[in-house]
Amino acid sequence: MDNMARLEAIAADLPEAERVDIAEWGDHPSFRIRGKNFVFCDGEARHLSLKLSKEEAAAVVATDDSAEPSGYGLGRHGWISVTVPDGAGDDYWQQVTEWVRTSYTLVAPKSLARRVLDADTGGLR
Repeated sequence: MDNMARLEAIAADLPEAERVDIAEWGDHPSFRIRGKNFVFCDGEARHLSLKLSKEEAAAVVATDDSAEPSGYGLGRHGWISVTVPDGAGDDYWQQVTEWVRTSYTLVAPKSLARRVLDADTGGLR
């Protein structure tokens, strides 16, 4: 499965998430919930930008050589840019899944975010 197929499968598991290709950005895809972006990527889903808490973003940037704060001032709000390593395995994609789900919950309306958080914790929060 290629990176875009993996990313689309992750997003398909999130309530009301949709892929929108942005013509002004060379048809680069973004993934949105009710008009708000929670993932930006290139056409191959090799380069991803997503939102984390400021603390988690700082930890990821400090420990993952493929991650850096996103440009355009987004980094100061918890957005990170990640380059998916060539041949990234299931373990790495599990981490990407967690990041995408976190980004979604930070951007989505509370009622939708709660559904994802409940699914991730088995209803225990």
